[in-house]
Amino acid sequence: MDSLTQAVLGAAVGAAVLGRRAGRKAPLWGALLGTLPDLDVLVPFGSPVADFTYHRGHSHALFWLTLAAPAFAWLITRLHRDQRAEFRGWWLLCCTCLVTHTLLDALTIYGTQLGLPFTDHPFGTGSVFVIDPAYTLPLLLGVLCALTLRDRRLGHRLNAVGLGVGTAYLAFGLAAQAHVADIARAELARQGLAHERLVVTPTPFNGVLWRVLAMQPDGYCEGFRSLLDGAAPLVPRCFPSEPAALDPLADAWAVERLRWFTKGYYSVRREGEEIVFRDLRMGQEPAYAFTFVVGTVRDGRTVPLVPEVQRVVTFEDRADGALQWLWARIFDPAIPPP
Repeated sequence: MDSLTQAVLGAAVGAAVLGRRAGRKAPLWGALLGTLPDLDVLVPFGSPVADFTYHRGHSHALFWLTLAAPAFAWLITRLHRDQRAEFRGWWLLCCTCLVTHTLLDALTIYGTQLGLPFTDHPFGTGSVFVIDPAYTLPLLLGVLCALTLRDRRLGHRLNAVGLGVGTAYLAFGLAAQAHVADIARAELARQGLAHERLVVTPTPFNGVLWRVLAMQPDGYCEGFRSLLDGAAPLVPRCFPSEPAALDPLADAWAVERLRWFTKGYYSVRREGEEIVFRDLRMGQEPAYAFTFVVGTVRDGRTVPLVPEVQRVVTFEDRADGALQWLWARIFDPAIPPP
């Protein structure tokens, strides 16, 4: 999730765990701990592909974060002498703030390697978008109540309510995702569109309109389903891909890494003399957040690009008007994609 949401979640968890005994120190330290794992974005890993796939790695591993929690608790109790008797409480606060950060990230589609060092599988359910005000606002209101209300008991109760509403919204996302996935499978079967794998993710900033992505051997189909669509059919559009263009690059580290990280949800196209790899999970046709040039054609041969010269293809220009369309599409299934 975005850094603001993670900070607010950490503050809400901190207030819930230790706010009654530590006062405002608890949510403030919770906010800091809630954003701490994402500081790995400041670490250069050597190439755009490495930066992309090593983010949410060891800094998000439940094992390492659990081990680090008592060290952070020790530091906090040394900085605040009046809190030394609360070491166990701060230990619990540190552990819950760090772990809830990772678990929340694992509900997005990006991929979170929370099982390191035992497994490097990038977990990601894709049941919530990386920025969703419907999740963030209840947490924020609860934290503000805990920080500002003179009646501290009421403030902490309202903070707990905010956490409960946020958690219920996450559960709603998982249920809505399963519901849309069932509809998508039935619709694709009815329309005779065979597919190898299917993923359903929410569109930006909401949990009402969902994007359906179905992978085929030589392409992919994309459709949208709103929870308000009623009996309207799913209308997927299918697009070609050129997976064979990666054959000469099969042993290139960047290609192997991207194939693994995207779990097969990618497209490959030759654009001029460039071999372009797109992560299809984040974005919509034709605008994708993560697009890489992994090879080039020289003298009739496809050769990989070394990591130092790989570049990310920007997508902002292709995304113009998408948010306006998304809002209108929530309510009207007849509106065609942009």
